[in-house]
Amino acid sequence: MIYRFRIILDAPEDVFRDLEIEATASLEDFHYAIAQAFGFGGSEMASFYTTNDEWEQGEELPLIDMGEGTTPMAGKSLDKFFSADNHHLIYVYDFLAMWTFFVELMEIGEAVPAMGYPNLVFAQGEVPEEAPEKEFTSEEGDEDFDDNDEEEGLLDYDDADFY
Repeated sequence: MIYRFRIILDAPEDVFRDLEIEATASLEDFHYAIAQAFGFGGSEMASFYTTNDEWEQGEELPLIDMGEGTTPMAGKSLDKFFSADNHHLIYVYDFLAMWTFFVELMEIGEAVPAMGYPNLVFAQGEVPEEAPEKEFTSEEGDEDFDDNDEEEGLLDYDDADFY
């Protein structure tokens, strides 16, 4: 069984890749296939995140075992993860640059004999030199840092026990 995915770079320009990969491949294999399809070396830290149809970020699936009950990518096969109800992921590559991608399972099909997988089916757009800027916002109810914190003594270092 083969999964066909569309991987879209979170950028103002249309930059995406359609990629086929075996359903039994691991998320780690998928990570390397995505990195290669977009011209990255695959050596930077990366994570997949579960998400819903509105692309709200959920559970992290890191490249390596981070402890704390997380399952690394190598321990999750695509066919155990994707279903009719679960066909979206967010993929973040290189946590310093924050290349962010939307991953959607588009189609399930049969393998073509003598075809090598993963297989880049279609490429649209050029990957920019630098990761697109992200606008981070706080969730409702979270308070951002403001000048009122100074009034509450949070920024008063005069009495601190260090130089």
